[in-house]
Amino acid sequence: MGDAGELRARQLAFAAHLRDPQQFPAPGDVEDRRMAIYRALIFNNVSSLLGGSFPVLHRLLEGAPWDALIRDFFVRHRCRTPLFMELPEEFLGYLEDERAESPDDPPFLLELAHYEWIELALQVSDRAADLANIDPNGDLMAGVPVISPLARNLSYRFPVHRIGPDFRPGEPPDAATHLAVYRTRADDIEFLEINAPTQRLLQLLQASPTTTGLAALRQIATELNHPQPEQVVAFGAQQLDQLHARGVILGTRLPAVLKDQLAV
Repeated sequence: MGDAGELRARQLAFAAHLRDPQQFPAPGDVEDRRMAIYRALIFNNVSSLLGGSFPVLHRLLEGAPWDALIRDFFVRHRCRTPLFMELPEEFLGYLEDERAESPDDPPFLLELAHYEWIELALQVSDRAADLANIDPNGDLMAGVPVISPLARNLSYRFPVHRIGPDFRPGEPPDAATHLAVYRTRADDIEFLEINAPTQRLLQLLQASPTTTGLAALRQIATELNHPQPEQVVAFGAQQLDQLHARGVILGTRLPAVLKDQLAV
């Protein structure tokens, strides 16, 4: 084996030991005291970063269960990014696709991790709406409401926004939890618990850049086969106002922009 090949083999053996010290022995020509420093440095840095990125999950699994989870992440997952700040997304991918069941895992583990990752992703996102093409005081019923690019419309089996050390549900409730999670104008991350029709309203508005608030609400009333559709419209109008006040809806699309989109 040439020098390059030998160096590569040593690097792989070194990394394998750091990821899984129980399975792969340390290089024989490196003092174990030095290897222990490397092992602790790598593990503790990643554990600290992920603990800060998933604070509720970290508190729930603090101690041996958390350490075992992070070690399993080291062993099973191969990161596709060299960027340290993208590690939380890699961790979420591990939980979704590679995590083996463990008796220490709560049944809401993946959903809670996803919710916490969404909060982090919104916090660091550099996306921004083109406010020049939005009327912030537009008529949300007659006009086309614009959803903030920093808002997410989410559904979970568990009420993830309530989970913490004092609330650890063992079974999901009968009804799903629907949340609008968003970044405010002050760059705070907030959530609004919504019902299924309001979630559908957001879906319809996000799916079409030309649907008015009134048209979306009338469609929902039809889908619900509601005997009094105007009640659905009236309630939905209040929801539009609330979503606008919170910054989930930024305003309405300006007529010139809407005309251009209809011409495409």
